[in-house]
Amino acid sequence: MPAADYKDYYAVLGVGKTASAEEIKKAFRKLAVKYHPDRNPNDKSAEERFKEISEAYEVLSDSEKRQKYDQFGQYWQQAGRSNWPGGNPGVDFGSDGFDFSQYSTFDDFINELLGRMGRPGGTRTRSYSYGTPGGGFGDFSNFNDFAGARTPPQSVTSGISTTKLRLSFAEALRGVQKRVNLAGEMIDIKIPPGTKTGNRLRVRGKGLIDPLSKQRGDLFLDVELEPHPFFAFEGDNLTCEVPITPDEAVLGTAIEVPTPDGLVTVKVPAGIRSGQSLRLRGKGWIDNKGQRGDQLVKIVIDTPKELTAIERELYEKIKSQRSTDPRRHLRQVQI
Repeated sequence: MPAADYKDYYAVLGVGKTASAEEIKKAFRKLAVKYHPDRNPNDKSAEERFKEISEAYEVLSDSEKRQKYDQFGQYWQQAGRSNWPGGNPGVDFGSDGFDFSQYSTFDDFINELLGRMGRPGGTRTRSYSYGTPGGGFGDFSNFNDFAGARTPPQSVTSGISTTKLRLSFAEALRGVQKRVNLAGEMIDIKIPPGTKTGNRLRVRGKGLIDPLSKQRGDLFLDVELEPHPFFAFEGDNLTCEVPITPDEAVLGTAIEVPTPDGLVTVKVPAGIRSGQSLRLRGKGWIDNKGQRGDQLVKIVIDTPKELTAIERELYEKIKSQRSTDPRRHLRQVQI
């Protein structure tokens, strides 16, 4: 960032340089509400102020960016780039023992350096070395990258924002328009049908403002679905558990089962066992091709804990007339 474009982000947000992350967030929210474009329609100055506030918050809310900003001042964005200023043929950072402690700030050093490079005869080579950390303007542990070390440039992604989006089961299945609060700005997002927990949705041009390009980056939404009391997921299929009575399991029956599309009648075959599943085709989740999966209905035989006198009498009669032994195979088990 050129010196003429340098902004004191702490002053922009109205906080001190020792402000905590919470104090910075609080100041940003207050200013963002005040200068938000929705509250100041057709006010260009408010719009520019809002952009400036967002830019300041994007740097100061990121601990790594804030550290560079505090250390390098107006040159914080150049820190770590291999082609500045060490790539200039007029300056060679060598090992002649140059003492950095003579400068009170890093900006003082850079300003003198740039001035020297611009003066006639400035192409002569002069060597510098680190000195010791803790000299005139603090820690130089990252200075090697800044001063032209031949390392690959860091890949920096600016303006990209990520936030969590919590959806109800119905919203995720059918799709919905949601309003997302991004750093004080309300953004309307269209959620496609069939979204699931773990999906990441990308909304182009809805992220934070890139401080370099002044363009908005992309917004990424990490989706999380609220648990449903009846349905669960198995891939693109839905699963559920439905209880039936012992007599229904033995004789077979027809039951009503909830689906995402409403109640449907399902035939339970005679002799079904607890844990078996019945498949309802096309009643599951929506896949990425727009096709519906299936709903798997797991049968759970609900054994009564309390019986009426008549029920007990009938069960005793069934027991006395039983023709099969479900445990007969256990006699063959050996160690």
